[in-house]
Amino acid sequence: MPEVGVEGQEKLKAAKVLLIGTGGLGSPAALYLAAAGVGTLGLIDFDRVDFSNLQRQIIHSTDSVGKPKVDSAKERLNQINPNVKVVTYDEMLTKDNILHILKDYEILLDGTDNFQTRYLVNDACVFAKKPFVYGSIFRFDGQATVFYPGKGPCYRCLFAEPPPPGMVPSCSEGGVLGILPGVIGVIQATEVVKLIIGKGEPLIGRLMLYDALKMNFREVKFRRNPKCPVCGDSPTITELIDYDAFCGISRGEEKKTMETNGIPEITAKELKAKMDRKEKFVLIDVREPNEFQINQIPGAKLIPLGNVPERVHELDSADEIVVNCHFGGRSAKAVQFLQKAGFKKIKNLAGGIDAWSQDVDPSCPRY
Repeated sequence: MPEVGVEGQEKLKAAKVLLIGTGGLGSPAALYLAAAGVGTLGLIDFDRVDFSNLQRQIIHSTDSVGKPKVDSAKERLNQINPNVKVVTYDEMLTKDNILHILKDYEILLDGTDNFQTRYLVNDACVFAKKPFVYGSIFRFDGQATVFYPGKGPCYRCLFAEPPPPGMVPSCSEGGVLGILPGVIGVIQATEVVKLIIGKGEPLIGRLMLYDALKMNFREVKFRRNPKCPVCGDSPTITELIDYDAFCGISRGEEKKTMETNGIPEITAKELKAKMDRKEKFVLIDVREPNEFQINQIPGAKLIPLGNVPERVHELDSADEIVVNCHFGGRSAKAVQFLQKAGFKKIKNLAGGIDAWSQDVDPSCPRY
């Protein structure tokens, strides 16, 4: 391609790109960046390959289930292009290590799925004056843009505050079309290549929105906010902060938080023991109907979370009630609502039906 040429290929070979996450977005992005000849790819991810994620995390395979994602991804990238140097970080990205890791790279590609890491990446990139390519997916919708300090707005200019904890479902809770991250991840990889070779118009100050159901691309322009606390004219955030606290999350203290909020829990094994003792209780499943079709705990009654307020009359506050969902997040919200409605003998299934599948009934499909 004349737009790339030998000079462009040499720039790609000399480039160093850090991919944060090797899941749905990181998978296609890493594959294409390696194939394009990007010289050094850094991969940071502390998770392990899970069979239930393979429909969208295409860099991994069934043979890699249980392996660290960074090791699995490195093996695949080396098969595609053995000339690419792949540096792995099998650890969680935190405010304590991000600046140290970031100093060795020119561009970041954000493939994360949580708000605290996105704000962390944004602030670190602003301080280090390095661009990062952002992508996000949910169900059938995706979005992408480029945040480039000194040349355009930052993530906080677009999203000044994180949503309240639990307000936005994760991909595991809300679902995502397996093909969708392929589209957004490839767009992110394209933007990285454009930044490296210095061609085209990067998505700086432009948020690209993709609707897979309508097969529609839209663009929303946004500007740098002079009052932005990080990149504004008079920044108030001049060093990395506690991003878990900023997003209202206490990492590693989920159970303690549940108890503090008055949400009593029961484990999957404890629930099975209750069943074996033939104790009387009502089991409510607050997932969506399509999830209920995949698997269910014997005897569970389906009342999707969104329908709980209008169907609360179907429940008796005198009964002992256990509420479950996929991982325990939505059921915790249902328990909170029912507690406020006067229900006293109610518990949340810790870890949801996924814990049931792992700890009690391995034949119960995981997803």
